[in-house]
Amino acid sequence: MEKHRSRVELLAPAGNSEKLETAIHYGADAVYLGGKEFSLRNFSGNFTLDELQQAVDLARRHAVRVYVTCNIYPRSAELDALGEYLSRLKEIGPDALIVADPGIFSLARRILPEIPVHISTQASTTNRETVRFWKDAGAKRVNMARELSLAEIREIAASTDLEVEAFVHGAMCIAYSGRCLLSSFMENRDSNRGRCCQPCRFQYAVLEEKRPGQYYPLVEDERGAYIFNSRDLCMVAHLPEMIRSGITSLKIEGRMKSIHYVATAVNVYRQALDRFYDDPDGWQVDPVWLSELNRVSHRGYSTGFYLGDPEETVPDYTAPVYAPDAVFAGKVLADSRTGVVPVAVRNKLVPGDRIELLSPGKPLRTSTIRQLVDQEDHPIPAARPNTVVHLSIDTPCRSGDLIRKLRL
Repeated sequence: MEKHRSRVELLAPAGNSEKLETAIHYGADAVYLGGKEFSLRNFSGNFTLDELQQAVDLARRHAVRVYVTCNIYPRSAELDALGEYLSRLKEIGPDALIVADPGIFSLARRILPEIPVHISTQASTTNRETVRFWKDAGAKRVNMARELSLAEIREIAASTDLEVEAFVHGAMCIAYSGRCLLSSFMENRDSNRGRCCQPCRFQYAVLEEKRPGQYYPLVEDERGAYIFNSRDLCMVAHLPEMIRSGITSLKIEGRMKSIHYVATAVNVYRQALDRFYDDPDGWQVDPVWLSELNRVSHRGYSTGFYLGDPEETVPDYTAPVYAPDAVFAGKVLADSRTGVVPVAVRNKLVPGDRIELLSPGKPLRTSTIRQLVDQEDHPIPAARPNTVVHLSIDTPCRSGDLIRKLRL
């Protein structure tokens, strides 16, 4: 069963099983995830082959599509192992494979020709002739290079019947289509093979040769200097322009981000997309969406290259302080209408705390914790992180909903 087939797809990150469940719960049409090998996010948890099968089975039960990333740039010595991996993926049967390297593309078309192939943004597709090349080779979808404007994407989309994918939200690499070598040089960790240490987020200063020990920040604040920091992408206020550009799928970045990030971003964009399709002409940005996206960790938002504004692509020299008015506190483990809620605790909770419930497609609801009870049904004065407790609250909720604790 497919859903939203005639609509733009909302594609969410799933760095591990919990994030997969979260993306499904909050309304993703499709998810992208990686195996333990051959994926550009080696530190996101990822999935064993058995877990990939379970992920596909779970997603299918919810009519959600699964795209498996295999977007590294391999060395010759890895090709045999890659072939074996692709053979196992053929048995699992994901909805598509995401690749960047032509060699992996060629292997995929030979080994699992029945599984569609999507071309990653790492392939740096910037023009209609390249899209035509990938179509002739047998690709089904191309993720546009992040350096393109919406006007350029519109022209490319109009020239092909290939599916066009573009990022709508999340972190942006300072390097060309993510093809960075800083991590390799500085830490011997190849970013193009999933091991980036994010040196663009390090703090830098200038040291003059004849003044050892005297450091001069390039742009001074209390934390140091930030010479490579790109701001995060946020296009929620421009969804109509993206949809009308002929984009097939809107992709949220963030396989290494938290379930709080996944829940918040997917929930916001799901609401924004649904509202657009309900009333395209009357669609307006809901200030609540912007407020919600500001509640997850980010590096300041921009529209990237999409609108042709050079000020939007200037690196973030200020590294803004992240101080939300609510912090992620826990995940609901079972449906509850009685006011007693089992919760996996992520931040300390005490009776009297004011909390918010983040539920799919619903306005935020607030409540007060009346009592905390441990798993032996004993009242406790506080709930610590990484424990499971029962909260007594006034608001019904569903399994998978998230709880935030409001700051006083």
